[in-house]
Amino acid sequence: VDTIGEMSCNPSFGGIGKGVLVREVDAMDGLCGRMADLGGVQFRILNRSKGPAVHGPRAQVDRVIYKRNMLQTLQTYAGLDIKAGSVADILLDRSTELDEQALKRLASQDSTLATSSATVVGVRLESGEIIRARKVVITTGTFLGGEIHIGLKAFPSGRKGEAASIGLSKSLKDAGFRLGRMKTGTPPRLDGLTIDYSRMPKQLGDMPVSSFSFIHDSVPHANDQVVCYQTHTTPAVHDMIRANFDQSIHIRETIRGPRYCPSLESKVKRFSEKESHLIWLEPEGLPEHTSTVYPNGISNTMPEDIQQKFLRMIPGLENVVMTQPGYGVEYDHVDPRELKRTLETKRVTGLYMAGQINGTTGYEEAAAQGLLAGANAGLAAVHSKAECESQEAPQLTLDRSDGYLGVLIDDLITRGVNEPYRVFTARSEYRLSSRANNADLRLTRRAAALGL
Repeated sequence: VDTIGEMSCNPSFGGIGKGVLVREVDAMDGLCGRMADLGGVQFRILNRSKGPAVHGPRAQVDRVIYKRNMLQTLQTYAGLDIKAGSVADILLDRSTELDEQALKRLASQDSTLATSSATVVGVRLESGEIIRARKVVITTGTFLGGEIHIGLKAFPSGRKGEAASIGLSKSLKDAGFRLGRMKTGTPPRLDGLTIDYSRMPKQLGDMPVSSFSFIHDSVPHANDQVVCYQTHTTPAVHDMIRANFDQSIHIRETIRGPRYCPSLESKVKRFSEKESHLIWLEPEGLPEHTSTVYPNGISNTMPEDIQQKFLRMIPGLENVVMTQPGYGVEYDHVDPRELKRTLETKRVTGLYMAGQINGTTGYEEAAAQGLLAGANAGLAAVHSKAECESQEAPQLTLDRSDGYLGVLIDDLITRGVNEPYRVFTARSEYRLSSRANNADLRLTRRAAALGL
């Protein structure tokens, strides 16, 4: 329970396309936009010089405030019970028992043509406890079969210091799902008190502030926003990375990482002609909460000693202290073409999936899928099986013209993924009408009609 609201990577929300997605989540009464407003320590509208169709609201967020507010909100939410435990197995009810050969035939089914062969009836925890449920939503993040890489070291984990979910991967395979592997990474964390900011360009927040939530006219930290700074890598850094490619097992090409948020190793390898890459030094919160700085742009999986050395080759970081090394994560995901528009799986009735398990990357994409999957699971749970099967039960389904969440779902279930998927304004042919400033007009009434 104490990891609820933990921000695994960059403590920020929004960006190009992603900011619109957060506004859409807020328009349907999701929490992340409200929590980002309450914990936001720097607010900016990206692409402000361009038209409103491509404006990207973004907020740098204090980790401590965000986590505290999210946990408090959920613990006091009417009708919601929170139980801590690790799920080891999905419990299924099959009309007929399947032998090993039948299960193999099931797994070989084309993802787009998969049909239901079972109904979910609950989950079994690693403790052996069984929780019965008519509907189950899986949101495993990078924990599903997760493996952390630092240099040549690899160990099971979904986030530094937390165990991976291994049993659940096997359970999904046994249910007939075909799993793939993807990877992502996070940069080292720096002690901001050991950074020389005197030679770095500043990046200030916007005034007045543009909040994420439509119910907020102001935000608590509008007048004490933190300052971000810009620095860059150097040819010496690139030379050190090249000389140590053999010291990282994470840069293998057999498993795809995020194209739009590549590791430093990938950038040095793919853009060998470039002499530098930008780095944004972003405080992880208010000074009274932390001095930790997130160096956006240098996600890497080099050995710890190599990381410390190349960091001190970066202008302004000559005396920096690394408080946590960067690392990579490999994890399992399911082919999202296994899903319906409601994010219910085609193979197992009553089982829903959201987030990285569907091949996406980022808090915003995960939050949007979580809202849609959770809403549909809840709506289906309060209606009879006959109503659900006849599609008479209400559902939250969105088309591409409805917003970026509609684009996200449509892309996933029709095209699948071969790399971690992220939302961009360029993905939507309706971006002129699906703007950040009209998400409430597009979606709030629709969500309210469903009781959300």
